[in-house]
Amino acid sequence: VAGHQHAGEAGRTHQLPAAAAEPGRTRPSTKKGDVVCYYGNRGKNTPVVLEPGTYGLSNALLDTPWRKLCFGKQLFLEAVGRGQALPKDALVAELLDVLNNEEAQLPDPAIEDQGREYVQPILSKYAAVCVRCANYGTRTNTVILVDADGHVTFTERSMLGTDPSRWETATHEFRLQS
Repeated sequence: VAGHQHAGEAGRTHQLPAAAAEPGRTRPSTKKGDVVCYYGNRGKNTPVVLEPGTYGLSNALLDTPWRKLCFGKQLFLEAVGRGQALPKDALVAELLDVLNNEEAQLPDPAIEDQGREYVQPILSKYAAVCVRCANYGTRTNTVILVDADGHVTFTERSMLGTDPSRWETATHEFRLQS
């Protein structure tokens, strides 16, 4: 899992135990019976169970077909593909690079239509995976790696205050309880 958060983030992912499933509803499960769900402050007001796969999240609903989101998913899948042959620290670094990609993905009519007068002056900044604007943008990147033995590496890179040139990175490692 790799992701980043903007000021005013629209959604988040959340993992719920299978026991939380609605009665009579079949849910996809992992080997241990957990499911992964998505919920946010837009769209459905209950968690949406996610089938196994790759999803993208920006400041809209899950998998909104913005070019920057599709581009970010492509970069993510490429990094994960290369990651099989990389040490863990190198994979984390590659995923953080994906999350900090500032290449504008233009033209993107979906972003242009969302806030014509507001977005137009800074469209090239909003149309990148990593948004860097004066009072809005990416402030945190998170990479979570979980291996087959339940060992978790949680790495978070956060902006210090409001200065986009100052960041700190913290890594926490632990094992999932069975």
